[in-house]
Amino acid sequence: MKPKKSLGQNFLTSIPARIAIVNAGNLSSSDTVLEIGPGRGFLTVGLLETGARVVALEKDRELLPILTEQFSKYPNFTLIKGDALEFEFKSYQPLATSYKLIANIPYYITGAILSKYLSSEHQPSQMVVLVQQEVAERVVARDNKESILSLAVKVYGEPKIVYRVKRGSFNPIPNVDSAVLSIDNISRKNFKDREHEENFFKVVKGGFSHKRKFLISNLKEKLPEVNWLEIFKKNNINEKIRAEDVPLEMWLNISQL
Repeated sequence: MKPKKSLGQNFLTSIPARIAIVNAGNLSSSDTVLEIGPGRGFLTVGLLETGARVVALEKDRELLPILTEQFSKYPNFTLIKGDALEFEFKSYQPLATSYKLIANIPYYITGAILSKYLSSEHQPSQMVVLVQQEVAERVVARDNKESILSLAVKVYGEPKIVYRVKRGSFNPIPNVDSAVLSIDNISRKNFKDREHEENFFKVVKGGFSHKRKFLISNLKEKLPEVNWLEIFKKNNINEKIRAEDVPLEMWLNISQL
């Protein structure tokens, strides 16, 4: 079974990396795991051995019979054919309550996966994902510079890098290193209501529309109906600050329109 470049398949082969991912999930037999793209089932084995119920979502139809045969003796394994970006939770009821998302996800859909599941009506309680190292560092804002991506993750949970994975840990070998990113305590507790949630993303996207401009200039241009001078004064924000230097708490404050 050759990896398909069109599906972004880079199969994990490192046992230490698998152990790090499984350990980060802190799994027990009472947990339900959604694994996106199990591939050849390398990570799946580690997840199943914890006793957790594993729901594997695989898009590649050629892998389905292989996975079905490989894990036929595991009563805690369920395989679903489907696209992670189109998956509906009602298709598998146990995921409609509490679950953890643990996966080695294709680089090219990382942002889309994070957005879909963090903002879902049925959020996971935790996400442990193997992603490109550069992306993981952007999410945690390692350089102390925020981005749309880092804020979109931090507003729902607490991201941290728990393990670094060298490029030689995959087949085929990618051109970049990876990292295990854990997003803990996922919820909507930072938002007053759904309107606040919608306004938060509207304000953040507007604020980052031109990286070299001051935040207030971007907001005046993208959301001219709002009195941003008054909001900045009320929150003691420097009018010469740029979006990347504004912490999450301040974005939450100024998006309560």
